[in-house]
Amino acid sequence: MNAPNDHDGGQDPGRDHDQDHGHSPTTAPASGAARWFTVPDLAVLVRGALDLERTEHGLLPHRLPARARAQCPDMQLSVAEGQPSGVRLVFRTRATALELDTLRTKMEYRGAPPRPDGVYDLLIDGAPAGQARTTGGNVVLVDMAATSAETRPGPVGTVRFTGLPGRDKHVEIWLPHNETTRLVSLRADAAVEPAPDSGRKVWLHHGSSISHGSDAASPTTTWPARAARLGGVELINLGLGGSALLDPFTARALRDTAADLISVKIGINLVNADLMRMRAFVPAVHGFLDTIREGHPTAPLLVVSPIHCPIHEDTPGPSAPDFSQLSAGRLGFRAAGDPAERAAGKLTLTAIRDELARIVAQRSADDPHLHYLDGQRLYGPADFAELPLPDELHPDAATHLRMGERFATLAFGPGGPFAPASA
Repeated sequence: MNAPNDHDGGQDPGRDHDQDHGHSPTTAPASGAARWFTVPDLAVLVRGALDLERTEHGLLPHRLPARARAQCPDMQLSVAEGQPSGVRLVFRTRATALELDTLRTKMEYRGAPPRPDGVYDLLIDGAPAGQARTTGGNVVLVDMAATSAETRPGPVGTVRFTGLPGRDKHVEIWLPHNETTRLVSLRADAAVEPAPDSGRKVWLHHGSSISHGSDAASPTTTWPARAARLGGVELINLGLGGSALLDPFTARALRDTAADLISVKIGINLVNADLMRMRAFVPAVHGFLDTIREGHPTAPLLVVSPIHCPIHEDTPGPSAPDFSQLSAGRLGFRAAGDPAERAAGKLTLTAIRDELARIVAQRSADDPHLHYLDGQRLYGPADFAELPLPDELHPDAATHLRMGERFATLAFGPGGPFAPASA
């Protein structure tokens, strides 16, 4: 499936830009020193996306299907579902050097220092084998005070991984979880073939920006990616920053996606957005679960409530930005609601946990494969005391790892809802 070519660095636009290299002891082959193979169609290597859009600038992975995207023109959702959290290229090769050309779109905020570049994680035979970053690409400059955004176009960049073992191996390149990424070209100094089906179960997860990856260090260290690796499953991550809002089109996407294990983490975005009251919340949860069950009537389905977040435990939303430390690179959040509004049905995290537990208990009488997990078992008050949420909403990199390890134990471990059936 490869087109060989004598690759000359001066002939490929992706190599005209500065690059960060993967951790390796050697450099990429010099011009004319090696025969390079170009993958004709990258689509056959992509996993973790629900849709692939062919654009003039490359292959754009989407985490929601086109029909779902057409039903909600919200910019927040558009950005979130287009950031490839959990999306990776998976293949087999004997190559010792790989070059991936991409066109990224990076978010920056007016008045704040530039955000760190997104990370590409390389796995070989399931083990971490290097990291790299790219340069160039588009920048979307967001002015949160004016609620406006300006796009500044940029060039294609190249990610290189070199010094790889020359044996036949299973390779995964995980795309940055926080940068929209168009896939332009993949080259290797040996043939590349799609990896066969691993036979592992597919875990389909939906949640908020915390599930999307928020402040995780890299795409394989978001808490769902960490949990998937420990659980030995294939991940499809529908964590959508700011967009876990019980939308019917998301429920239909979950319904229509092949999966063996399913989890939905519900709550924080409903408070953030102050989107609904308790009267609407209860039937919306039932409807969301009903839709998933239409496509997965007997799959283990785990409902996960919010992790601990002191500003919204007993104070309703909306969440409001705190710009006081933006110049230092930190955007914080505060609760803008009034605790007295709980009497009128405004949602808090405490109320949502109580109601989700009740709903699951009610439904599980007829659905023995439905389960509940209190999110505070992943990150609770004691964790907040040790590892506080830096912006009052999102966990840091260390907390992502902790949450992933705990989820793996609670969900995939003995007695967990995703544990393998006893022989």
